[in-house]
Amino acid sequence: MTPGLASALMPLLRGMDAEAAHGLALRALGFGLAGRDGAADDPALATEALGLSFRNPIGLAAGFDKDAAAVLPLLRLGFGLVEAGTVTPLPQPGNPRPRLFRLPEDQAVINRMGFNNGGLDAFRARLAALPRPLPGVLGANIGINKEGGVPERDYPALYAALAPFADYVVVNVSSPNTPGLRDLQGEERLGAILDAVGAARAGLERAPPLLVKLAPDLADAALEPLVEACAARGVAGLVLTNTTVSRPEELRGRHRGETGGLSGAPLRDRATAVLRRCFRLARGRLALVGAGGVSSGEEALEKIRAGASLVQLYTGFALAGPALVPRMKRDLAAALRREGFGSVAEAVGADA
Repeated sequence: MTPGLASALMPLLRGMDAEAAHGLALRALGFGLAGRDGAADDPALATEALGLSFRNPIGLAAGFDKDAAAVLPLLRLGFGLVEAGTVTPLPQPGNPRPRLFRLPEDQAVINRMGFNNGGLDAFRARLAALPRPLPGVLGANIGINKEGGVPERDYPALYAALAPFADYVVVNVSSPNTPGLRDLQGEERLGAILDAVGAARAGLERAPPLLVKLAPDLADAALEPLVEACAARGVAGLVLTNTTVSRPEELRGRHRGETGGLSGAPLRDRATAVLRRCFRLARGRLALVGAGGVSSGEEALEKIRAGASLVQLYTGFALAGPALVPRMKRDLAAALRREGFGSVAEAVGADA
């Protein structure tokens, strides 16, 4: 089955409860029913970031494949990178259902999933069982349990457990759906977590690049100390951004009042503004991953021009299906050439 044919089934999924449809899509992916993108990527899309080589800069954000159940099928759809997770030390059910809501009129989603996942042991076993080499870059996104979590203990342990199998690891301190998690974005607390992870990294034979995922709701004044804390502690990059708790007045979807993190098109401008600011603050010391409202090649290039070396999708992919990936790659390559860039790297930060 081709990604285009798989996308033809999207109307059926859209008619289902959002979380049920998501679960069905993951199972279909796991069985290989979504096919693959067999076309070679345009050479202009190949890029280097985080000390890694990417066949293209278009990635799948954390949250789609929380348990690393479909990493290989997702990479075969044409993504240059797939970020699995968020995984926590112990399994947890997450928040009560319903907790995932589509806002199709707004090209948006609201979720309050609450880090529902099967825990580290099962996640790690799936990563270990993947055939190597993979057809793309694999990231792992790590978080803490809602109850009993100790950040300075849990993030280092998660990193160390996944270091042999992930190409990079992201510390998630920005989900709005775990009480108190966003409080870890303070300069002092984040610094303590990163110091603990750094101590764990020092004793490892293999220490993949470490990234931090931040919220779009941080005040501009808060970004500089966070960027400095990360740069001073050997962090390789930032994922910008997670979902937002703000609600733009123009939202039309009937679920617009639901509690949780808003993702998709209404997040795009704020996420890009945070990205642009962090690019200026980082001054080349951190690689940036742009996320939030990306659903086209032109929007991907907007993130790249604002400072992103890589981009990630979530809502756009969830709403449009697998055919979005090859289309985005074609459109991004065309947009790069149209704007006079010979490669992704040439365009990074062009507008910042």
